[in-house]
Amino acid sequence: MSSVNTDPVGGMSKAVLGAMLVWLAVIVYASANSIVSLLADIGREHPVMGRNAITLCNLLFLGSLLSLIPMGLMFYKDWTRENLRKLTRRDWGVLSLSALLSSAVTPALFFIALDYTTVTNVVLIGRIEPPLFLLTAFFVLGEKLDPWAFGAGLIALCGALVMLVLNSEGMSFEFGRGEIATVFATLSFIASTIVSRVGLTGIPLGIFSIYRTVVGTIIYYFLAMYLYGALHFQDIFASIVWKWVWVYAVIVIIIGQFSWTLGLKYARSGDISLATSFSPVAALVIAMVMLGEDPGPGLVPGGAIILLGIAIGQFGRLRRQKAERRAAEEIDVDDALELEGRVNFKGA
Repeated sequence: MSSVNTDPVGGMSKAVLGAMLVWLAVIVYASANSIVSLLADIGREHPVMGRNAITLCNLLFLGSLLSLIPMGLMFYKDWTRENLRKLTRRDWGVLSLSALLSSAVTPALFFIALDYTTVTNVVLIGRIEPPLFLLTAFFVLGEKLDPWAFGAGLIALCGALVMLVLNSEGMSFEFGRGEIATVFATLSFIASTIVSRVGLTGIPLGIFSIYRTVVGTIIYYFLAMYLYGALHFQDIFASIVWKWVWVYAVIVIIIGQFSWTLGLKYARSGDISLATSFSPVAALVIAMVMLGEDPGPGLVPGGAIILLGIAIGQFGRLRRQKAERRAAEEIDVDDALELEGRVNFKGA
């Protein structure tokens, strides 16, 4: 007989729970740029010896360290000798690679991109991620390629391109250093996601989250020192930084990373791709509300195309779920007929 995949919470399936967590993480990450911009504005209004102490690097480095406090309270039970002894060299390699990609390389590349281009361009060029992620999951993990989710990702990418073209105001779109850094940052993000999906299959979530944060933060510290100089973190102990870093640490790092990591453990690749397709619209809307930014003339037509892609992906997901339920019912009928065939006279 077919089994029902129940969850850790009530009667909700693990796949549905994973999809909900991924969507939460996407909304949180979409608000990250706006939150950082608001905090940077606060830093500019309250300079330390003429410098803005609330920099991207200070927020990421200190926020990651502070996030270890709630992580330790939530996951200390996972750090047992028994669990650590079970980890193989391959497991430690996966953990280290994930830390390098997700906590050091990816944010560093995104910060470099923001130095050379606008937040809007970074967000929109990042739309190459959904279809590329599905293809990577298909070729690397052997997951079934969802044609509806893949098509939805391509449509969302077209919507992002429409935004970029219309927002250029008749000028030809330039693919410069910032855009190149965004592409590599997106590729690094895809790689870290694939590594996380592989690692989460056999590694306790607590060990995965804490180890990745600690090692990734250390790597990022030395990478920032190499790129920006020895005095880059000189204002990290300023009171203005400690006053506001908690906003970034709690919302973006703790809620965002916990939802994303746990969501990756349960969500289907199609659901992940569908959720991330919504990211540019969410990021632009949040920037409009929180920062009062003008997204440009491409918002309406480009946003409409992206929403069309999301709708198509959702339609495909509902079709898949319906087909899975029908297949499960057919399996149940076949099992019942097989059992019935083993019984002789039943009185009728």
